[in-house]
Amino acid sequence: MKNYPSWKELVSLAALAIAAIIVHGYHPGVEDAEIYLPGILKALNPSLYPENQAFFSSHARMTLFPDLIAASVKLLHLPLAWTLLLWHWFSIFLLLLACWHLGRLCFSGSLARWGGIAMLASLLTLPVAGTALYIMDEYLTTRSLSTPAVLFIVINAAERKFGRAILWAVLTAAIHPLMVVFGAAYATLLILVSSQRLSPVRQAEVMAAALFPFGLFPPVTREYWAALNSRPYFFLLRWRWYEWIGIFAPLILFWIFSAVAKKSYNRTLQRMCSASIIFGLLFFAVALVITVPVRLANLVELQPMRSLHLLYILLLVFAGGLLADFVLRRSVWRWAVFFLPLCGLMASVQRQTFPATNHLELPGVAPRNEWVRAFRWVQESTPTDAYFALHPDHMADVGEDQHGFRAIAERSRLADNVKDAGAVTMFPALAQTWQTQVAAQANWDRFDASDFRSLKKRFGVDWVVIRKPDISGLVCPYQSETLLVCKIE
Repeated sequence: MKNYPSWKELVSLAALAIAAIIVHGYHPGVEDAEIYLPGILKALNPSLYPENQAFFSSHARMTLFPDLIAASVKLLHLPLAWTLLLWHWFSIFLLLLACWHLGRLCFSGSLARWGGIAMLASLLTLPVAGTALYIMDEYLTTRSLSTPAVLFIVINAAERKFGRAILWAVLTAAIHPLMVVFGAAYATLLILVSSQRLSPVRQAEVMAAALFPFGLFPPVTREYWAALNSRPYFFLLRWRWYEWIGIFAPLILFWIFSAVAKKSYNRTLQRMCSASIIFGLLFFAVALVITVPVRLANLVELQPMRSLHLLYILLLVFAGGLLADFVLRRSVWRWAVFFLPLCGLMASVQRQTFPATNHLELPGVAPRNEWVRAFRWVQESTPTDAYFALHPDHMADVGEDQHGFRAIAERSRLADNVKDAGAVTMFPALAQTWQTQVAAQANWDRFDASDFRSLKKRFGVDWVVIRKPDISGLVCPYQSETLLVCKIE
């Protein structure tokens, strides 16, 4: 069996990555891009974001991601928008390449290998139960690069190429310090399962001893607790019933796959399924211990249930491989009948997720979203040091489609309830600042000119983005059907 894909297979993977973007959409300024994109912009132009930059720079200091992307912009001499798109495509290509190698380890035939790749590519935006994660986001983020890197940790551990596994772990840690924990833990479990020197119970005990960094986290203040409560997925007992199914259904499937692998003498697949079951149960136990007792709330930022992200990827690759082996086989019609409706369903879901936005927000394409148009006007028409205030829940507003103001407008703004609360959960030192600013924006919908002048006097805010009707006493040089961008005189 060859250890590396041929050039034709590499071209196929590259084309499949493009197809995946077409199916799942591309939205470079939404959701967590509000945290990561400003770090890149700040690295390219240090004069940006003179106010409130701690809400994204705290993340930026923990990773080489902003500097890596900023350096590539300078190296390629391309606009940032095109560079982001190229990195997004490349990250999907790397993920599919990792799936190719995973299929090589677990299956003897090429059909099964491509079945796993096709399954993952078709379900890139599948939500991972209860974790607020997709398999792969519709935009570039640190997870875009850490996800394939974690898979390469696992692949090299399975091949017992420990030097390479360590190098991938170092690379992952430099990009996403949290996600490397899951890759290293799974690789360790896989080595223990393969060695068969420890029982499953003892393997779990060994791993658990390394996963409880008690004493490394600050106490929970009232302000920090408010931020944590804004993220119910941190707390396992707040998960909905179907999210609990998303915890245990994969483990049952891994058990079934393990039985199939054992019957067909596929030792690698059997061992990986066994390691997956232990891995899932271990982190579930960690999540229970951390998130159920209130006194351990300062540990919930570890988010142990994000371990499901790796499990879902492995599950899809294994399921696709077995499906290709036993059902689809070499019938083109069977492949088409299965994967075309699946891709159509995923594309439809993405269009419903961003109903007021272009499915592909490509560079140079005029935005359909009214909020994006307003944010771009801000970027083009206001001073670099302009300081904005928006409704603290504007990212959750109907028609806004979760677009980030900082990411698109490239301007400072007061803290919000949506993304900045997430930053506080990871960096408790921001809690007091966050609550003070959000509290000052309470009853936003009832604000008049005097309230906005009060924000300016207290925080230095000199611009606002508001909904119509306009407010007397404010000069609003930008007006759309429902939005105004106004200067506080």
